Amino acid sequence: MYRDPRFSGIFQTLGGPAATPPTLLQKVVGAVVMAGVFVLALTFSVALFAVLLTAGVAIWAWVWWKTRALRKAMRAQRDAQAAGGRGAYAARPGGARDLVIEGEVIREVRVEEEDRGNPDAGKGGPGRPNAS
Repeated sequence: MYRDPRFSGIFQTLGGPAATPPTLLQKVVGAVVMAGVFVLALTFSVALFAVLLTAGVAIWAWVWWKTRALRKAMRAQRDAQAAGGRGAYAARPGGARDLVIEGEVIREVRVEEEDRGNPDAGKGGPGRPNAS
């Protein structure tokens, strides 16, 4: 195997003797430097967080300000529909502003109440017409 003499010094230093263990002064200086780097990194991360939070609030405020006319028009349209007897708010006398209910409506029907008016109701069975 050919070895370039220009790079032979690299391989000689890699196989050299083990490093001497650090002294107490080197350990203390290393700990102080490590603590300083940690505090510096923490300072920059807090500053970056503050800048990003400020930018986010500024963007939110700008969008809120630019959409105020649209929100006003939507509110006026909703109020006009409620006053005209159309829409989801027409059934309530107060209008129930900003009330959104999503889900499934389940209606319970009591058999006793239906049977009072018609004594023959329900006697036809499933799939067959009632006897009345």
